[in-house]
Amino acid sequence: MSEEKWRLMTLAEQLGNIGSEILRAMNREKIGDLAGRANALERALDLIGLTMDDRKNSGHLKEITRLQELTADNYANVNYYDVGLNDLQKYLLPFALLARK
Repeated sequence: MSEEKWRLMTLAEQLGNIGSEILRAMNREKIGDLAGRANALERALDLIGLTMDDRKNSGHLKEITRLQELTADNYANVNYYDVGLNDLQKYLLPFALLARK
């Protein structure tokens, strides 16, 4: 997706799309596809970066930065924060539902 199209989305739509990548990573992990898991998390991190760069989201940078930190922790398999992909998905799902309204 282009950066221009990403910026046309609301914050809820952006977070919902990031949640889709987290879900994709979870599904890949379930079937043992660690490369697919890594690819989905890389894509989620790329989308988080676009979300951080979107000026309309400047009031939410602290929260978005924390999301980036937790996603990167999962990507690196460090588990420093003890927040798994399932926890991230639970956080992001309401944004996807809000974006559908």
